Amino acid sequence: MRGRLLALLLAGVLLPAGLAGCGIPAETGVQVDGSVPAGEAGSLNGPPASPPAPTDSDEPVPFIENYLRAAAAGERDDAYTRARSFLAAEARNLLPGKPQTSEVELTVVRLRAKPESTPANPQGIFTVRIKVQQVGVLRADGTLGPPGATETEYVFQLRRAETGLLITNLPNVLLTSDAALREYYRSRTVYFWNSDQTRLVPDLRYLPSSVPAERRVTEVVKWLTGGPSDWLAFGVTGLPDGTRPINNATGADSQWEVNLSMPGATEARLARLGTQLAWSLPELTGHLDLKIQNQKRLTVDLERERDTDPAYPRGANPSRFSVYDGVVHPLAIGNERRDPVPLPAAENRNVVSASFARADEHVLAAMVVTGPDRKVQLKVGTGPEPVAVFTRSDRAYHSMSRPTWLRSLDENHSAGLVAADGKLYRFDGTAEMNLVPLNVSGSVVAVAGSLDGHRIALVAGGAVYVAPVSVEGGVVSLGPPRRLPTLLTGVTAVDWITEDQLVLAGNDPERRSAIHQLTIDGAWESTLKSEIGAPVTQLAAYPGGGDRGLPAFSYMWETNGGAWRNNPFDFVTPEQVLGLPAGSRTANPTAPFFLY
Repeated sequence: MRGRLLALLLAGVLLPAGLAGCGIPAETGVQVDGSVPAGEAGSLNGPPASPPAPTDSDEPVPFIENYLRAAAAGERDDAYTRARSFLAAEARNLLPGKPQTSEVELTVVRLRAKPESTPANPQGIFTVRIKVQQVGVLRADGTLGPPGATETEYVFQLRRAETGLLITNLPNVLLTSDAALREYYRSRTVYFWNSDQTRLVPDLRYLPSSVPAERRVTEVVKWLTGGPSDWLAFGVTGLPDGTRPINNATGADSQWEVNLSMPGATEARLARLGTQLAWSLPELTGHLDLKIQNQKRLTVDLERERDTDPAYPRGANPSRFSVYDGVVHPLAIGNERRDPVPLPAAENRNVVSASFARADEHVLAAMVVTGPDRKVQLKVGTGPEPVAVFTRSDRAYHSMSRPTWLRSLDENHSAGLVAADGKLYRFDGTAEMNLVPLNVSGSVVAVAGSLDGHRIALVAGGAVYVAPVSVEGGVVSLGPPRRLPTLLTGVTAVDWITEDQLVLAGNDPERRSAIHQLTIDGAWESTLKSEIGAPVTQLAAYPGGGDRGLPAFSYMWETNGGAWRNNPFDFVTPEQVLGLPAGSRTANPTAPFFLY
């Protein structure tokens, strides 16, 4: 895996899944979690496409589609100029203008259907209607904020001119489409330290493809000094107040220089910043000189910084499990790793669903088990393999989701989350459940923790949310959830499939059960599996790469009382369940999950 990572780094690949691993100052002994980068359709990469021109089409619908691409198709300070080139003179005061500024914000929408056009009226005016889903606001700092508008339809009017078509009436907002975002922007991942400053947490940004290579370093430095995305800020630590770049970053090839003002620029702070820069600039090799007020204070060997520790915490090599007739069993899929169940047989009974995780030399085990009166309870144990000591929740619940562990740096600070009877609860190394207040609508039915342990995704009221997690001094707290736009309704399950992308299940626009892939800001969505035939009741993914026999973008799900997997799409059969005792009754594997 390390060789493949290095090859991708040297190739300068910029991918939404980002790069994961540890770039760690020697004195901290910390880890950085994340995913191996993976190139998939919609990864928002590649060379910049040519900007559309008003003369590229003389038909109303393609003309408006090109207009929706125009604002995103180049440097931000020319966005209004490009958009206004599509407007007739009488319409140019309808678009709010911020000429020659990079502070422009783009309203990103997802087209829900092909735009519809009406024939020209007696005055020669065409009308084009677009039905949209609001995706978000793309800001100057490369973040995609929550939508600021609520419109589900926009109307344009056009007329013919000597040069072709021109827009005569339009919405009073600078629009672009999610398709244009994919076409004209590159996704970037920058990293901020968590609240304990012991682990890096990824933050997804977007950079115009037209930005030349020598300016990318400057943009990343601006992002880091400007602080984390609004939604993530609760769970991470920004640079000291007053930290600002002095001029642009300089350099080329294998030697770069960054000059900053930074109050309280101690050696420890500079070392942490060096680690952030190394991982936020994965395409760079060689050395980076870090200056404070024009004085060189630190030289960062970028490759060595990224190579200090493995890309995954110890024990990240994944294996598959499922529940069969109330007992957790390993699965035998191809040449993938197969681990024994980390529980004694006496504790592996009456299981409905389970979640195992590795933390240092310990295993964290959380299971939903049958309780009294046809209810369920949470059962939790931690310790060396096999985990022998367990506790149960004091009360039983009518329903409970598959638990998730917030991956800790050590077994002494283990914590997890679970949804029970429509509410979210936190637990630690015991099964004591503590209610987590949430400002969301509807019942919480699923929750999943990211590999870094400082972000969660949850499903409530049929919608999907992400939220930051602060783990400071062993105290776990949750920041405000952010609802993500998705074409799915009635979402039932979610998990992390890469560092910055989710896999979720619900109903597609045709009301068919489907599984989609979605970036954690909602910018890009694609269908992974459609026409499943029944609602997905559980979903589990591995948020890493295809190392050691496990294909990238691997996930499993439960529907209609049986387990399925992708790569390839296939039913998990009883013959793939290991360790079945002779004479076991015939059943379907259920509740599949990964251990890593």
